[in-house]
Amino acid sequence: MKIRNVFRCVPIGLLVFSLAVVACGEEPVIAPPALDTTCKGLFGSPNASTGLDTDVCFPRIEGVRTWTPRAWDAAGFAELLSWTLDDPPPVQTENPYETTPDLAPDPNAVCAVMVTGDHTYRLETFTEGTVAASIEAARTAGGFITHGGVCGACSSLADLEVYARIPDQTDPVRSCAMSNLGAPVEDTDVCIQEAVGFTPPCSRVWAYNAINDGELCREICLISLIDNEPYNQEDGSINACLQCDEDVSGPVFKASAGRTRRNSGLASAICRPCETVWRMDHLYE
Repeated sequence: MKIRNVFRCVPIGLLVFSLAVVACGEEPVIAPPALDTTCKGLFGSPNASTGLDTDVCFPRIEGVRTWTPRAWDAAGFAELLSWTLDDPPPVQTENPYETTPDLAPDPNAVCAVMVTGDHTYRLETFTEGTVAASIEAARTAGGFITHGGVCGACSSLADLEVYARIPDQTDPVRSCAMSNLGAPVEDTDVCIQEAVGFTPPCSRVWAYNAINDGELCREICLISLIDNEPYNQEDGSINACLQCDEDVSGPVFKASAGRTRRNSGLASAICRPCETVWRMDHLYE
């Protein structure tokens, strides 16, 4: 069984100039969001907390051609969990919001799975100045792109399984943060691992993010919680609490975690503009 690289069979020039979803035989090839500005609408998988219906937010992207992400099931989750990461990242012991407060994601990078054996792999970041060049570099090296941006604490296929299996991680992570206010990061970390299932390196990054939000977004988020605000407003924008998280914690989190749902092509309960979503299927053969 080999992971399929959705970029492998397309020439990089075609990626740059087509600005559309293209195909190579029967295999879909999906352009990253920066290369396709034709889409319209919000991408997501609304639930009771979203505040929007599926007529305005839906788990597909409509543009020159419609892209629908993979429908995940038990077999798909098992595929992801069958892989072993050779060199998992260490658990961060220092708060990145204190040690590297100016850390920001690299918009031109991609993270690739490099197969090393029978269901074993390592992760490698490719960044070549433009996203198109990074895609080509990863493809030439035999890599299989797993998400946009640099590889980080949440880039493993085990964490991809969690992201795909739980579309709404906002509520459980928020509950862990609230129940551990003022507690050491380890307490929030363990709570998140038990509630969601992230690997230890990934859950630690989420824990630091929750703590930072608790310090800088507490009042805003308490108001949102008391008012029972949905994740999205009627105009599609996110509520004030989520926007605070996006503004004050988002850059460091994205750079530290590596994988997000948007740069992995996964729909979540928070609806996002379609042009911010990477389109990839994570298919296995």
